[in-house]
Amino acid sequence: MRTTRRLLLAVPAALTVVALTACGSGNRVADGTPTSTAGTGDSAFEPVTLDNCGTDVTVDSPPERVVAIKSTSIEMLLTLGLADRMVGTAFADGPVPDDQAAAYDAIEVLSVNVPGQEALLEVQPDFVYAGWESNFSDDGVGERSTLQGLGIGTYVSPAACQEDGYQPDPLTFDGVFDEIREIAAVFGVLDRAERVIGEQQDALASVTPPVEETTALWYSSGTDTPYVGAGIGAPQMMLDAVGLTNIFADVHDTWTSAGWEQIVAADPDVIVLVDASWNTAESKIALLEGNPATSRLSAVQQHRYLTIPFPAAEAGVRNADAVVSLAEQLAALND
Repeated sequence: MRTTRRLLLAVPAALTVVALTACGSGNRVADGTPTSTAGTGDSAFEPVTLDNCGTDVTVDSPPERVVAIKSTSIEMLLTLGLADRMVGTAFADGPVPDDQAAAYDAIEVLSVNVPGQEALLEVQPDFVYAGWESNFSDDGVGERSTLQGLGIGTYVSPAACQEDGYQPDPLTFDGVFDEIREIAAVFGVLDRAERVIGEQQDALASVTPPVEETTALWYSSGTDTPYVGAGIGAPQMMLDAVGLTNIFADVHDTWTSAGWEQIVAADPDVIVLVDASWNTAESKIALLEGNPATSRLSAVQQHRYLTIPFPAAEAGVRNADAVVSLAEQLAALND
């Protein structure tokens, strides 16, 4: 499999992102509070060239005016203490963690969905960081090549790459950590990335898997046809880290549509419910308990539910904490 790679080059390649003059507001630590750049321990910036989902991206200077689309990209930048570089956010999947709320609230929300190109250009970005490739389209902020022609750099979360040879197969925490390092390299804050990664590795190492094999359904959305976590994406990565056996692990996809009859036949020991504002965990429980077929599931009868907020259900900086939370919820069920 071809993977996204980072090369540090002195000579720009296909795309050059020219940074604007620094605003003088200083950097921020992970909670979004302003700090001086002096004494932070951050490495000196070096020009970066990325092969990102098949698009060459070269950054000669750290971006200063960034728009983040989707929660995964928004929270990545906030976690790396880059709130002062963000001039707009869009298409958030839910609330940010409490310790990031103040920094997030100070940033302009361009749209609750993907903004149009006109709205994007109004904030004069020099870089756009998106959670999905589909965020870059003629109906949205514009194609990547179009923005590149305007001198605006682009980056897509590698976990969302769809091109042959670029889609993670399977997604791993090492892949998530690579994205943290890539974004940190773009902004010249590699030391911050290593601190974040170290904390997440410690969190994952603290998880104790269940003693006995425990099967699980990852229920993302859907009513008539449930949309579930399959075998190569973020749900499988997190279930593996918790020590749960995904009943759809043999489906070679990130998420997949399933039949309720398949789920009833598998009779999972626990059900992971993705909690989204448009399809809450509570509504999923009501459906499961109200349907004559699914009401007979062991997990439903015993109320063996685990929950995860939607922004933590896709590949990003919240996955490690989500694994810890799921493990704690499972341990509480087993007490």
